[in-house]
Amino acid sequence: MAAVSLLSTSGLSRSFGGLRAVHDVDFELPEGEVRALIGPNGAGKSTFVNLLCGRIAASAGKVRFDGRDVTSLAAHRRIALGMAYTFQITSVFARLSLHENVALAVRRKHRGDAEAVRRGVEAALARVGLADRAEQIAGDLSYGHQRLLEIAMGLGQAPRLLILDEPTQGLAESEVEDFKALIRSLAGETTVLLIEHNMSVVMDTADRITVLNFGEVLAEETPDRIRANEAVQAAYLGTG
Repeated sequence: MAAVSLLSTSGLSRSFGGLRAVHDVDFELPEGEVRALIGPNGAGKSTFVNLLCGRIAASAGKVRFDGRDVTSLAAHRRIALGMAYTFQITSVFARLSLHENVALAVRRKHRGDAEAVRRGVEAALARVGLADRAEQIAGDLSYGHQRLLEIAMGLGQAPRLLILDEPTQGLAESEVEDFKALIRSLAGETTVLLIEHNMSVVMDTADRITVLNFGEVLAEETPDRIRANEAVQAAYLGTG
């Protein structure tokens, strides 16, 4: 039986002037899968993710989420449907505590239920290894720990789709290993789209990998097949 698609695009395109940043991308992400999105710098990864999230409008094509056409929906409405995302630049509230940061996200899910919010915050911080820092001011965290806080804010929304853009940037090697364990623990619980340059993270966590190059899908396969793909080696992995 085929897996149910949670997120899909058809003919998705975005041009900036004469530059085709994303061109005619057909993409399908089954529910419960961990998918990595990789490609060389300038391949269109960030533009593609911004199109999925509703941060920029498509020039052509469609985005569907949970069977619904969301192409024209604003970003906040897509969040309300169950998307959560973190981006390369952290967006934590530097003057608030970690608990307060995550509570802002959790309240979207549990409006008016203070006890549910408290439990949700504690669970999200524990999930990323920051439970003992709940009262610390977010701005005092290292960059890597701010990335983890952002992930906790995403998890606190209990999303159906969690999009993580360069989540291991700034993490120490031991923290990267913890991050891999976190992603594995999410398998089947939520669908994950991971945009990541660290190939160890990609190969160790992804069920499948989509490779973008010049705004188009170059390949889409399991990690082993991507590693052996000569076109991917030439374009991105540097072994061709």
